[in-house]
Amino acid sequence: MNWQVLAQQLEEKVDGRVFAQVPMKNYTTWRVGGPADLLVIPWTTGDVKKALLFAQEYCLPLTVIGNGSNLLVLDGGVRGLVIKLGRGLKGASLQGEMITAEGGVMLPALARMALKSSLSGLEFAAGIPATVGGGIIMNAGAFGKDIGSLVQEVETIDHQGKQQKWLQDELSFSYRSSSLKGRNLIILRAVFRLTPALKEDIAARMEANLAFRCKMQPTEFPSAGSVFRNPPHDYAGRLIEEVGLKGHRIGDAVVSPKHANFIVNCGSATAREILELIKTIQEQVSEQKGIMLAPEVLILGEEG
Repeated sequence: MNWQVLAQQLEEKVDGRVFAQVPMKNYTTWRVGGPADLLVIPWTTGDVKKALLFAQEYCLPLTVIGNGSNLLVLDGGVRGLVIKLGRGLKGASLQGEMITAEGGVMLPALARMALKSSLSGLEFAAGIPATVGGGIIMNAGAFGKDIGSLVQEVETIDHQGKQQKWLQDELSFSYRSSSLKGRNLIILRAVFRLTPALKEDIAARMEANLAFRCKMQPTEFPSAGSVFRNPPHDYAGRLIEEVGLKGHRIGDAVVSPKHANFIVNCGSATAREILELIKTIQEQVSEQKGIMLAPEVLILGEEG
């Protein structure tokens, strides 16, 4: 297919941005990943619908990402059309104790909005580089809190263009997962219920959480956050450190000396190097501890 021609055709239909053969390393927080055949950043719900119809018309495989913060895109890139919600779908509104946000709103921005309105509940999210959509599907959380506990309603659209509203009692959330995961659904907007509190108390909790992140996590290098899920009653970082892999390096992919459950890109790491490091960690922890660590990051695309 002539991806440049298809990009021009899609760009004429939407208000958002469209790119052909664009490196996915430009759209993931790990800063790795080969080219997407087509990538669209929709501004509106209408853009999302048009992009879905376009994918159907041309029989294009479809991939949906948020901010690209919990994601490893392989070096061969992603075939078909990628819809990236981060940078678009950024509307949010407040009514009493309820905040309604579109799927592309960043969680830190939502936390700041709540702070300005003296609403508590999102302090844990101040440092999570995820969108509302990705955060809900993966049930993003930190400091013993998670986004799922705040959700009152979610509006989705499936890959065929059918929209649906889900009420709180129709949804379920678990550790880094939700009942919406794996169902080819795009989150268009969500409603959260928060709790009134003193603005200075909310600000203090947010500042403490951000300070802890800066102290304990390698924010100075590109990463995808925690690489592995914590096993029951234990911590992946502790296990990785105990098997001697803290600081272990393959190319420019390094197990962070600051937090062993982070793999950082110290220069020009490739997805292949990161994937090899993930497999090395799994093998060593399995051999020495009898525990198979499950990746928290999603792996997309083709190997180069």
